[in-house]
This record gives sequence, C-alpha cells and structure tokens, in this order.
Amino acid sequence: MTALVYYTCFTSSLGGGDILPLLIVDYLQKKGISVTLALNWQSDVENAMKIIGASADMSRLSVVLVKPHSTFLRKIDAILPFYTTWQLKKFARKSDICISTANLVDFGKPAHHFVYLLRTFGDNAFVDFVNQGAHGAVRKRLSQRLKTFAAETIIRPILGVRSTRKIIANPREHIYSTSLYVERIMRAFYGTFTSTVFYPPTLFAPTEPLADKDPLKVVYIGQIFPEKRVLDIIDIVSRARASTGKDIRLDIAGGLIDTQYVRKVREIASTCAWLSLVGYVSGEAKSRFLSSATYAIHGERDETFGISITEYLKSKIIPIVPDEGGACEIVDSKAISYRDKCQASDILSRLLTDETFKEQQLRHCVKRATLFTFQSYMNRQSAVLDRIIEGVQKK
Repeated sequence: MTALVYYTCFTSSLGGGDILPLLIVDYLQKKGISVTLALNWQSDVENAMKIIGASADMSRLSVVLVKPHSTFLRKIDAILPFYTTWQLKKFARKSDICISTANLVDFGKPAHHFVYLLRTFGDNAFVDFVNQGAHGAVRKRLSQRLKTFAAETIIRPILGVRSTRKIIANPREHIYSTSLYVERIMRAFYGTFTSTVFYPPTLFAPTEPLADKDPLKVVYIGQIFPEKRVLDIIDIVSRARASTGKDIRLDIAGGLIDTQYVRKVREIASTCAWLSLVGYVSGEAKSRFLSSATYAIHGERDETFGISITEYLKSKIIPIVPDEGGACEIVDSKAISYRDKCQASDILSRLLTDETFKEQQLRHCVKRATLFTFQSYMNRQSAVLDRIIEGVQKK
C-alpha cells in the first residue's frame, strides 16, 4: 500500500502545524505503508523528525518538491496553484491514500484534507468571509468579485484545477477541521460536507514541579500582534489589580520583533512594575515559565484551536478565555470564558478572592488537560488513520 502526504515545508523552529504531517508519516510507515512526502520547499525532514522524537525510516521515505523552480511560474502558482496541483495529481495517481495536512488540495481523486490555516485557505471568497466574521456580510469591490469569478469558473476548469468549493461539495472527500468552531464557519459558508473534528497534536508536557506556583502570577505565551489582543490582556490585569487591591503580576512571553504593536506593549511595560516582557521561551525555560504561574489570559477571539491554551491546562494553570472561537471549546467552562474585558477582569478578581471557585475551576482544568496529552492525541490519530487504511483495504 502507498500513501502521499502533502505539507508546505519545515523550518528549524517547528510550529504546531508542522507536527501533524511528521506524526502521520511516522505512523503510516509503522503500518508498513510506503510513503511519499510532498513539500512546497526544501526542508530538513530528518532533523524535524528527530526534534519531535519520531522514528521514521528516512531511507524508505520519498521526499518530493511540488512547487515550480522558476521565479515566473512561482508568481503565477502563488495566485493560481496549477503547477502544484499538477504535480500532486501525478504522485496521487500512484498512491492508494492521499492526505493533505495544509488545507484542501485537488489530488484528482478522493482524499483526506486536514485544515491548517483559515486565512491561507486558497479560496478568496471564504477568506473574506472569515476576515469579516462568519456572521457579517461579505463586501468586496466589483473588481475583486470578477477576479474570483474568473479564477473559479473559467481559469481553474481550463487548467484542470477544482475549486475549494467543488472539493468540499464532493461527499467522497473528507475534511478534518481543527475545532467545532472551524467546522461551523466552514458550514456557514459552504453548506454541509463530510467532516470530522480532529484536534491537532500538542507535544508540550511540563518538566518542572507544578506545586510551587505564584498565587498572584498571570501569564500569556504566544505571538505579540494585534489579533492576539495583548493590550487587552494587560488592561484586564490592570483592572483586576484595581478592584482587588492585590499585587497581581503579568508575565508575557513571545518574540519581541520591532513592530508598532510591540513598541506600544514595550512602552506600557516600561511604566508598569508589575508587567514583564520575557521574550521568546522554549524547552526547559518554557516549562519553568508556565509551571510558576497560577492563571493565564488568552485574548484572540477567532482562534481556530489554541495550542497555548492546552499548554496552560497541562501546566495546571487556570486560563481565562474569550467566549467564542476554539479557545472556549478547549477550556469548556463558561465560568472562565468572557465576552469583554470587564467580564474577564471580574473572572480574574473572583478567582483571586473566592478560593472555592478557584479550586472548582482548577479541578475542571486538570481534568480537561487529559484530553490534550500526547497519548490522547496519538489515540485519536491512530483511530483516524486506521479507518483510512481499512477503507482502502476494503476496496
């Protein structure tokens, strides 16, 4: 049996989305399946496998590149990925199983598609829908509408590339969304389709003792840009300090690249003794950072999943999250989900002043964390891939 697995590329610093294709390849190989890994760009796959502790046999893994080499074709392919699609179809013809771990692609045959990022979905109309909110009207200039219409109804069919909508509409194609939230957004735009909610892997596990926690420490870990609403997080903590009179501290971990937003965060930090910017953390430093905290605040409201939130749970941190998006789905507690900054501040204040409430939420979070252990993920992955394999064997 043969399988084709598609992804974009791997860098020296692996992100959450990078782990999924590596683990899928590793599992398929262990099942005795010959795997071809198709990538957009050259990557050190062997090193990536080592980083996550996978035992894939590189001598039996075929790695191919599907993006064009010439600059001219790359520019065209970035707008309309006909070359990439042709390459994938070529390899798919020789494969019993086709899996994309980078959104939906046209393999030319029924396949399995794992949603990666909504804002790079490959369908301009859907991306506009996501950016403006699933409940808002999609407003585009006439030129944009005509461009999308021409690409989807004229150019793609001529080049033999199915649109995302046509792939989704085919009941033989199977879509794996990262959360119920993502599935709802996609259904609101595309209608019903064959799907499974599949939470992505989260490798982090604390290595530091979790007993010695600062009862007044709040943390945030992640990127620092407007969508993450880090300024809102700072304001929430500031309000809770004022309402409780407690010396609550906020530590923010994330890359401090020189942007206008980061400069604003730095400016506020320079005037607040209780706010610390610790920069990017990983490995043991990340484990120490999370293990020392009692609370966390998440700001992004349209999070498709939220790997950092699973890391909070596994570190026995009580995360306060927005009441929409994948974040509240992970936490699954209305008591620590907020609609605005005022409510978030009230929740933090109550956690700090009501010991019974705090212990109730901590027990819930510890229990919830068991769903996001690496073993729990591997059990889910095994179940999904075994079904795919069995489906091929029955044909």
